[in-house]
Order: sequence, then C-alpha cells, then structure tokens
Amino acid sequence: MPSSLFPFSLLGSDSASAARLGIFRTPRGEIETPSFMPVGTAATVKGLTVDQVRQTGAQMILGNTYHLALRPGHELIRQLGGLHAFMGWDGPILTDSGGFQIFSLAALAEIREEAATFRSHIDGSVVRLSPERSIEIQEALGSDVAMVLDHVVALPGEREVVLEAMDRSIRWAARCLNAATREDQARFAIVQGGLDAGLRRYCAAEMSKMDFEGFAVGGLSVGEPPAEMYRVLDATCPLLPAERPRYLMGVGRPIDLLEGVARGIDLFDCVMPTRNGRNALAFTDEGPLRMRNASHRDDARPLESDCPCLACRHSRAYIRHLFAAGEMLGPILLSHHNLTYYQRLLARARTAIREGRFSEMLAQHRRLWAVAA
Repeated sequence: MPSSLFPFSLLGSDSASAARLGIFRTPRGEIETPSFMPVGTAATVKGLTVDQVRQTGAQMILGNTYHLALRPGHELIRQLGGLHAFMGWDGPILTDSGGFQIFSLAALAEIREEAATFRSHIDGSVVRLSPERSIEIQEALGSDVAMVLDHVVALPGEREVVLEAMDRSIRWAARCLNAATREDQARFAIVQGGLDAGLRRYCAAEMSKMDFEGFAVGGLSVGEPPAEMYRVLDATCPLLPAERPRYLMGVGRPIDLLEGVARGIDLFDCVMPTRNGRNALAFTDEGPLRMRNASHRDDARPLESDCPCLACRHSRAYIRHLFAAGEMLGPILLSHHNLTYYQRLLARARTAIREGRFSEMLAQHRRLWAVAA
C-alpha cells in the first residue's frame, strides 16, 4: 500500500476544466498544488542560496540521482546527513531517477533489460544504472520523493521503439517498487508512450495498478509541438488516480504550466526559469523581456511593478547594465525574478481555482502571451 506519510487531498476543482486544487503532505512539509519545483540538479538551484529560493515562494525542489551519484557521491551525502542537510534545504525534495540522463547521453549508452550502461559525462568512466541501483542511490540521498527509473526515447519515434521503451518502463517501475525499503520516501511512477495516445492510456492504466504515491507524465518537452504535448495530457491524465498527485516532468513555458493545470496536472519542474535568467531573459505577463536589448538602456521601470523579487528592486536599465558589463549579479537577479514569476503564476492559479475562475485566467493569459509572441 502507498505510504500513509504522503497523503494527497483535493480541496477544489474548476468546473470548466480539469484544474484541481490540492495539498500534498510530506514529513518535511506541505505542498499546495498546483506547484512548481525549481531544479537543483547538483544540490543547488544555480546562482541562488536556499534562502533566496525559499523567498521566491518555492515549496519543494528537485535534485538529480545521476549527477549527485557521480559528484560528490551519494554515499558521501548519506555520511553528511542526507541531501537536505548537505544543501541546507529543510523542505521537501524530489529526486529524478536518472532516466532522462540515459536519454540525453544516448550516444554513450547501452540499454538492456537489466540496466543501462553508459559513460560518465565527467570522466568517461562506466556507469551502470538499474532500477534497483537508482532506488538505492535515492534512498541514500534521503529525498522525500523518489522517481522510478524509466526509458525515455526521442520524439517523434517509430512505434516499435516507443512501445519497447514503454513496456520496459512499466517493468522497471515494478522493480523500483520492489527494491524500495524506506517508509519515509514516496515513490512516483512515470507514464511513457511517446505521442501515441493509445500507448499513453495503456501505460497509465498499468502504472495505476501499482501502489505508487504519485504519478508522473514523462518523455515530453523533448522537441514536440506544444499541441502534441497537450493532446498527450488529454489522453493520459483522466486515467491517473484522482487521489494521487500528478507531475508533468520537465515542463516548461509559463503557458505550458497553465495548460497543464487545465488538464489536471499538480506538479511541475523545469530549468527554463533559471537557464533563461542566466541568459538575460525575464518572464513577465507582458511576455519575455530580453534584457540585453538597447531598448532597456535608460528604462527606469522595474521588470514588473508588483513583483517582490530581488531584481524588481532595480530598474530595467540597471539589469541591462549588469549583463552588458558581464557582472554575475545580472544572472542571479533574473534567476530570482523568473522563479518568483513562476511561483506567483501558480499561486494565482490556485486562487483562481479556489474562486471558480481558473478558465477565465487561462483565457486571459492565452490572449496576453499570444499578443506578446
């Protein structure tokens, strides 16, 4: 049976969509959903202290099994008190299983039923990652939520390739569940199946037969058009257990978050806020602002007048100056702004669901961002 330490409660829903308001409870705190998790791949959200991450409104963050196992090593992290103590974050942490790294390092990988074997991106040494090994590492890290190891493939893909990866993901999920020993760690399954709605439905149904504390939709945001992603969510989400949290992995743009919420997604993560921040792009309701542009040279306005982030204490002109001068403060400020923007967006979505006007909010932002594009 799923652990009683990780209950999920539905508090409300939107009458015109599948959007839902909930609370995912963990021993280290509650997550109000829908919610966005900043990505802290190597035990740090790039450029920000944990206090600054918390200041953005983040409730839960994400770490990565593969990267932390290679450097500094999961046994060292266990020795130093676990991932929470190691990085100084006392809230909930979700760890990805390494499945995406198998995909991203495909040229260096050999995938067999027993395990994936590939070369380290750091020193070229051989890395062998099986479902059991992934769970072993995540239990050593001590994360609150451990993802199952899955087989991700490029999209679009031949049906036979997608089918084989989906079937393997189901078998690997069962092996992850059987290998798990920690009662204080939740396990999330990952639904695969490419862009094939039938395979997605089948995978969702098979994963739902197993006792997971949550369910993720994976293998998306790998280059497919947004409309295809939304179609996959339309096919998949209705078959996932309503009493468990639903997590859309690696997505994405602000509009993708709201479209995911409209289809019943509760949790999101993506590197986009921080990666774009480091590259001088700020997210706003006006659309993205490219802060290296000359149009901001003498602009005294903040990025957003009502934003409480560190960047919005300064003018657009100052932020542009930081990037022009190559000052490290520029990426830090925009990373903080973008994460704050994502948290505020989903906080507004939660309020809109609670007040019965989420569909109105979604329609408004579709119009805003269509004009900005």
